[in-house]
Amino acid sequence: MKQLLQNIKTGKASIEDVPMPTPREGQALVKVSASLVSAGTERMVVEFAEKSLVGKARSRPDLVKQVLDKAKREGLVNTMQAAFNRLDQPMALGYSSAGTIVALGKNMQGFKIGQRVACAGGGFAVHAEYNVVPRNLLTPLPKNVDFESAAFTTLGAIAMHGFRLAEPQLGENVAVIGLGLVGLLTIQIASAAGCNVLGIDLDPKRIALASSLGRFDTAQRGLQAVSRARAESASQLFTANRGFDVILICADTPSNDPVELAGVIARDRARVVATGAVGLTLPRKIYYEKELSFINSRSYGPGRYDSNYEENGQDYPLGYVRWTEGRNFQAVVDLMESGKLNVKPLITHRFPIEKATQAYEVITGKKKENFLGVLLTYPEGKRKEERIVVFPSIVNRKSSIVNLGVLGAGLFANSVLLPAIKKVDGIQLVGIASAGGLHAQHAGRKFGFKYATSSEDEIINDPNINTVAVLTRHDSHAELVVKALKAGKNVFVEKPLAINSDQLSVISKQLKKTDNCLLLTGFNRRFAPLAESLKSQVSGLKSPLHAHYRINAGYLPPTHWTQDPSVGGGRIIGEACHFIDFITFLVGAAPVSVTAHALPDSGKYREDNVSMTFTFPDGSIGVVDYLANGDKSLPKERVEVFCEGVVAVLDDFVSLQVTRDGKMKEERGAQDKGWMNEWKAFVKSIREGGEPPILYEQLIGVTKSTFAAVESLRSNKRIEI
Repeated sequence: MKQLLQNIKTGKASIEDVPMPTPREGQALVKVSASLVSAGTERMVVEFAEKSLVGKARSRPDLVKQVLDKAKREGLVNTMQAAFNRLDQPMALGYSSAGTIVALGKNMQGFKIGQRVACAGGGFAVHAEYNVVPRNLLTPLPKNVDFESAAFTTLGAIAMHGFRLAEPQLGENVAVIGLGLVGLLTIQIASAAGCNVLGIDLDPKRIALASSLGRFDTAQRGLQAVSRARAESASQLFTANRGFDVILICADTPSNDPVELAGVIARDRARVVATGAVGLTLPRKIYYEKELSFINSRSYGPGRYDSNYEENGQDYPLGYVRWTEGRNFQAVVDLMESGKLNVKPLITHRFPIEKATQAYEVITGKKKENFLGVLLTYPEGKRKEERIVVFPSIVNRKSSIVNLGVLGAGLFANSVLLPAIKKVDGIQLVGIASAGGLHAQHAGRKFGFKYATSSEDEIINDPNINTVAVLTRHDSHAELVVKALKAGKNVFVEKPLAINSDQLSVISKQLKKTDNCLLLTGFNRRFAPLAESLKSQVSGLKSPLHAHYRINAGYLPPTHWTQDPSVGGGRIIGEACHFIDFITFLVGAAPVSVTAHALPDSGKYREDNVSMTFTFPDGSIGVVDYLANGDKSLPKERVEVFCEGVVAVLDDFVSLQVTRDGKMKEERGAQDKGWMNEWKAFVKSIREGGEPPILYEQLIGVTKSTFAAVESLRSNKRIEI
């Protein structure tokens, strides 16, 4: 299918052929008929992308600070590679579209194939021939609402939410400052609600258009529009010198003039709501004297930025949240159906998807044309749609015993793992999959895969693939591991192996049935050069050791997906497994018991300031201090090992100091956490047979240890593993 993409690194927008996405549970696959180009949000993205590297840095000093902090911790080379990899990721533009459902995932009751819908959401309702959209971001369309009008639904919800925040009453006087798309939608919504509306703008053409949209005679007070120059005098006449009850700022300008004007034309204790991106330096004197209320509106309504609502389909109870973003979408569509919201006069440009880049020349001013509503249109006829994109110019390796298929093409895969895999001899890169197809297409071209797809089954069932790498979200790991093992594939799975005991049990049972396939979990740190050197220093010692692993993990909000027990497993299961495995590597056996204690979460954390003490079969003790409450400028990881008069200190995989007999020796180099060595060991095991790179007793034992640590933390008891 065709999709419009923006390269943030080069600034180039392009139309690409990408695999058609596959709907997951709670999602629908929609064949798009029309999508709306946002002259605000999308223009800002494009203009940012087109800046030079220096220009990007100047416009986002917050990101520059993050890069500098990371460079202090991890070194300049690693940081620059990570930064350029992030910039190199293609961005899917668009967030408002309409079309027809052609396929449904599980649990999509209330929707059916062939149903016409409006679609919303960045990353979902994008400019592409097909969109995968979660249920709460879909709105059924009545027969008399066409696709072009429905493509305005998301923008209409932005206007609707801003209007609701002001809590206007029937018959109140409402001023709308800024008559772009959002402003022109807002004046119609306010008029439909029985308010007297005055629109204000700098552009005479928009003023005339606003006046023509009224349901009342424009000579009456129901709906009028004036220039900025006449705004103050017209406001006095319009409100009989009382001032406006509500002022809605829909302008798009860094200037503070809109908020200053709002203060001037407001009555005492009026409500001011900013929906547009404007300067927010409020003039204290007038806002204080009139005791004005000011709200900065946030997108479409309650539910926005809540992944449980938008992605997981968990709606809010009607009795507690009357107007969610989804119910705002429906309200906008209802206004269109009744004829009270007319968007047809707002459409100034239409471009077929094949010429979509011309739309951005219009909204960024490269083409000197007046514009408002810019639509992209899509072919309505049936087309043969492929879920696979084949890359024709692939140079195959001479020998390829490991024929690799990859599931997942996110940032970690693109910036860390795939570059490491690319450097390992003996691997043939065959296919790569991601649910949306876009990231698979990008990674497939970048790293030299033969094809990209949106279907995991295409990879798992491909007879030309004998090894599968699972790089998806944590909750999908176990299911995909089992499917791949059943299909007779060797499996590499990023940590964690599983996020609960039931998943781990299924994997364990499948491993017992599988004797011709290898399984490796991505515990890369044990393969790092300095880790292997540390291991050689203690492996000959006969006494038990004491190892202390301190992790300055950094803060993640409780709402982050890794913190969700059902998705990411939480930070102990999802990441601390790395460090438990590292001590297991040093000892040579998995832990047998654990005691865990944590600092109070206090509403800010989620069991991610924790100290875990593990005991091992030989009497060794391992302490893992996983902390999210530190300063990120401190290096992330430090390991101290004490055993038989030897002290070893591994500092963030950059330096290793070993002290014995009063003498200290140091090894130092660029940070290397073992990703490439991990894959070299995996390839060697596949080609030569023998034991897996990590014994299954340790893989499973470490995973059980994370579950036991969480149990200990919550029960305040020592847990035998």
